[in-house]
Amino acid sequence: MILTQCAVCATELGLTLGKKCGRCSTRYCGPECQVQHWKEGGHDKLCKLIKKAGGAERYYANNKYAEAVSVAAEACAEDTKGQTCYICTQALHWKTKEGLVRMCACRGTAGFAHVSCLAEQAKILWAEAEENNLGFKVMTERWERWHTCSLCEQRYHGVVACALGWACWKTYVGRPETGMARSLAMSLLGNGLSNAGHDEDALSVREADLVMRLRIGAPERCLLLAQSNLANTYQRLGRLDDALRLRQDAYFGTLRLDGEESRNTFLEANNYAADLRCLERFEEVKRLLRRLMPVARRVLGDNDRLTLKMSWNYATALYMDDGATVDDLREAVTTLEDTDRIARRVMGGGHPLTLDIQDCLRNVRATLAAREAPLGSA
Repeated sequence: MILTQCAVCATELGLTLGKKCGRCSTRYCGPECQVQHWKEGGHDKLCKLIKKAGGAERYYANNKYAEAVSVAAEACAEDTKGQTCYICTQALHWKTKEGLVRMCACRGTAGFAHVSCLAEQAKILWAEAEENNLGFKVMTERWERWHTCSLCEQRYHGVVACALGWACWKTYVGRPETGMARSLAMSLLGNGLSNAGHDEDALSVREADLVMRLRIGAPERCLLLAQSNLANTYQRLGRLDDALRLRQDAYFGTLRLDGEESRNTFLEANNYAADLRCLERFEEVKRLLRRLMPVARRVLGDNDRLTLKMSWNYATALYMDDGATVDDLREAVTTLEDTDRIARRVMGGGHPLTLDIQDCLRNVRATLAAREAPLGSA
């Protein structure tokens, strides 16, 4: 979804190969495709429009953003009936006429907003932090407005996360590659595409992100994050060996840099465990998470989303192991019941993580009941 292909023949160009239109920066593999696009592909009519929008990348991002907002508003239409935006207090956005969205953990009448209002709020907060040089901690907190609800303090998910990803990318696509905003925006776009199930599109973003960071000599911590994001996409696409190769580097590198009691380390450990689980290496999953879950509860708290994901991951490994005993299944049920109770309270019954936990709990209960039935009849 970053423009890395010839606009005519779709030849892969990476981030630097080929040539660009001198006016609008549309990319081509060579002069033949550029001429063909002008004469037969309609570029003669679009070129000025693309230039006016700020170039090919921004023009494309603007269009994808508009599509994503429409999809998000439609997906939330039933939930948002009769509500108003908590930022602008209107039902329809005054300028774009877009509808409302939510998809966080807010309940009742809280949390309804327009994607455009959320994006403008995040943009203003980040600009203030940049202008006043407020420091890394404050800038990190300000950046969270691009992906986390300020009311319930939970991340947006699904197609709303995708729309915000495009909003963020179109805002900062013109920034220098070496700047923080562009790099963070590319990462957020990849997350949003993945949230909406656009994994092939997310792959092109993730790969471009990692290549860019390698080319500009980004710090090791930034490279590890890009590797981890790419591993997430590989896993979702079923490229499990590729995912594990990157994940090992990301986990052990983060552990070395941040220590065992860092949120980043817990995140990479849980991702590593998820990859191992997909490869059916259940003993390694259980060994890793049994060691880290008590530490995560102490450092992050029982209510933290990451703590809940670790517990769900652990219980899933217990249940999926072909060698699982009845005691293993009972432990999985107990773990999931506790996790489900907290998830429903913190994130609500409709949150994707809560639904995944409940689905897993139903399966484990059914398996346990089937295993216990012969014991009871004996």
